[in-house]
Amino acid sequence: MSAPPTPDLPPEVIAALHRAAMPDFVRWQQMIRTAGGCEQPVRLRGERFTLDAQTGELIESYRTDDEPTGFLLTACGNRRASRCAACAQVYRDDTYHLIISGLTGGKSVPESVSAHPRVFLTLTAPSFGAVHTRREKGGQVQMCRPRRNRPLCRHGRPEGCGRRHQEADPAIGQPICIDCYDYAQAVLWNAHAPELWRRLTLTVPKKITAELGITHKALREQARISYARVIEYQRRGLIHFHAVIRLDGPDGPDQPPPPWASTDLLERALRAAAAEVAVAVPHPDGESLPLTLGWGGQLDVQPIHVAADLDGIADKHVARYIAKYATKGAEDAGTVDRPIRYASQISTLKVSEHARRMIWTCFTLADLPEYHELRLRHWAHMLGYRGHFSTKSRRYSVTLTELRQARADHAAAQARQRDGRPEPDPNRPTIKVGRWKYTGSGLRHGEHLWAAQARERIQTARRIRQEATDSDHQAEAG
Repeated sequence: MSAPPTPDLPPEVIAALHRAAMPDFVRWQQMIRTAGGCEQPVRLRGERFTLDAQTGELIESYRTDDEPTGFLLTACGNRRASRCAACAQVYRDDTYHLIISGLTGGKSVPESVSAHPRVFLTLTAPSFGAVHTRREKGGQVQMCRPRRNRPLCRHGRPEGCGRRHQEADPAIGQPICIDCYDYAQAVLWNAHAPELWRRLTLTVPKKITAELGITHKALREQARISYARVIEYQRRGLIHFHAVIRLDGPDGPDQPPPPWASTDLLERALRAAAAEVAVAVPHPDGESLPLTLGWGGQLDVQPIHVAADLDGIADKHVARYIAKYATKGAEDAGTVDRPIRYASQISTLKVSEHARRMIWTCFTLADLPEYHELRLRHWAHMLGYRGHFSTKSRRYSVTLTELRQARADHAAAQARQRDGRPEPDPNRPTIKVGRWKYTGSGLRHGEHLWAAQARERIQTARRIRQEATDSDHQAEAG
């Protein structure tokens, strides 16, 4: 079967029509829809068998050799929106459900958790040099650092800016004097930010016990601190921490917190811990006193409430805010989203000059023995940060693995119903074995248009469901 003549169509449309004329197109289209319209789908070859665990009887088998395509197509699962918008949306939705279930209940978390003390915490990095900023006051954009009477910096440049930056101005976040900016400390702070967070989580219980006058053992017997957090890259190349912190009973969200637990107590403990926590690291010159790295002065702690009209922030707003940043990366700071292998690549990268200097600083510091364990060369594209983008404590709520398994079980049930296969017998234990081989990834010639169409349909259906859900919630509230 050949495609019809298409003399006046764009090349990508002609390629898409040729792909649609191939005999395996219908099955490929089913696979790409199942993969959510993934932009970098993975092609696998192999087989899978389902056996009776007691008798070894073959219950079900699947082979890619029987597929018209000759392979199985699966989603790449990348959380970065810059890599795959489809898979990033799935990750964003999962993160939202993970956060909101720890605030309002659901997904094995009791609804009573909404009455537990909880706050939304934002931690920032300190300043390593003046940068261009955009500030608004009374709806008016303010001048960026209007310091006309300040002396020149040590490189003879004015410390002020005096301009009013628009939202999309690429100058925002860039150093006013790039030669005065302390790139070594900025990179080292990013690299040690996970350790600062770890020490914060250890220090908060100490502050609570000190205020209450109880022992750590007594605190563990009465309460547990749970959290979920995500990082956000600022345009200056440094990271923010956004976290939900919650006080539970000793066994987690299933138990109410003790009578003394309150959001005010939690806020005081967080502020005191953030002011105290610090990490000492060797100075880059190898001779000066060690550097002391701590949190920045811009600390924000807001109580989380069910409704936004209270003195705090609404739980759904928090969940959506955190989920939004769960799929972003360092590319928001003007850098790249892939590792940089060689120093010779740095000069050709399409990045801002500020990001280029931070990347170069990572490569420079990586050669010093005292920083070898930081693996700064490997994390240069992340501007030194080497931690996870989102983490949670054990008892905060459901896990991403559980959410993915529930989605896989639902998809398997739909496939059985579509194919007319019986439901599995819960009293008959089974074993699944398989052999798979990676054969490639990405969309082939002529497939991009059809994958984009699948993504658009899925996003439209998701938006319609969300609008219907929001409408139902508003009707219930009314």
